[in-house]
Amino acid sequence: MTDTLFTNALLLDPEAGTQAERHVLVRGGRIAEVSDTAIKAPAEARVVDLKGRTLMPGLIDGHVHVIAGTADFAAMRHWSPFYVSARASDILEGMIGRGFTTVRDAGGADFGVADAVEEGFFNGPRIRFAGHALSQTGGHGDMRGRGENNLDQCLCCASLGVVCDGVAEVRKACRTEIRKGAHQIKIMVSGGVASPTDRISSTQFSIEEIRAAVEEAEAAEIYVMAHAYTARAINRALENGVRSIEHGNLLDESSCDLFVKHGAYLVPTLSTYHALASEGIAAGLPADLHAKVFDVLDAGTRALELAHRKGVRIVYGTDLLGQMHKHQLREFAIRGEIQPAIDVIRGATTIAAELLQMTGEIGRIVPGARADMLVVDGDPLRDLGVMQDPDRFLKAVVKDGKFCKDAL
Repeated sequence: MTDTLFTNALLLDPEAGTQAERHVLVRGGRIAEVSDTAIKAPAEARVVDLKGRTLMPGLIDGHVHVIAGTADFAAMRHWSPFYVSARASDILEGMIGRGFTTVRDAGGADFGVADAVEEGFFNGPRIRFAGHALSQTGGHGDMRGRGENNLDQCLCCASLGVVCDGVAEVRKACRTEIRKGAHQIKIMVSGGVASPTDRISSTQFSIEEIRAAVEEAEAAEIYVMAHAYTARAINRALENGVRSIEHGNLLDESSCDLFVKHGAYLVPTLSTYHALASEGIAAGLPADLHAKVFDVLDAGTRALELAHRKGVRIVYGTDLLGQMHKHQLREFAIRGEIQPAIDVIRGATTIAAELLQMTGEIGRIVPGARADMLVVDGDPLRDLGVMQDPDRFLKAVVKDGKFCKDAL
């Protein structure tokens, strides 16, 4: 791999919240040197003069579904695995083109998709996958309609979830996903929008089942992420060792106190509700499920405002489906109305890296880290709009030292 030297960069350090002129040497896919004085270019190195452009860490999306080629999960059960892969390849290509160099898949992706990216068969961000999300019967991961009784209908290759009931089944399901290499375990602890037979206000899984999942994850030195909307569901999860809460639209102050107490993370996914409200039916979401979107749409913004004010660790996430993946950068605009720009950026870099247990690997441009970097024509700290128009402002995407996009 050829060395690359970036000169005259305006380096954005999310942790410090500062920008400064720096020179950065990339060697072997890692950051070899960062200096405020000129670095002598190694023989045969590519030298890129950024002329004052912003150089910042690659983005991290903490909640995606890379195989979700439609919002109609029930229909996906009948897709060929080859078709699922083809759609995933297109989704991943879009993500890397928007500047996301790492994503955390919240259900559906497995080692095959992650390996395809790692080995260069798919062009996309590296994937931290959960495998199948765990759901109780009739829970958010059970896509059977009321008249469908065949459990095999939830276990196809295109399924985002697996149904398990009771402590023994939960433990076995966790161990199965861990055996297949899961980086985290996903459980559904409340109802959801896209599931056909539950209510958003319901709690799911018993306390004993939640604890069993956490115990199995901790034994494997990974963690549990949980889909949850209401304060009741969120608090049950946090009190029993869950590390990150996905969505959290209906949290309250007691939830925020628990996040802070336990050092847990909130991953709001506000862009998906805006997209579902306007495009959900066209993207395949059944009309009866589309109506559930409005139970959580406005509440999500209020939850983000409360969590930010209470000092909760907040991670960038989108949860987009089908044709709506194109709105992945809209989350910057939504959050930017509530949080300072630097906090939004931290949520997509340093704080996300903490959650993914990859601090020191991704999220910052420092010696020893993976060379995941973006070249941006503009100042994101002054105007988050430059993060939302990659065709105009995103000049380069570098992942592991390789240019995935080069418009310099």
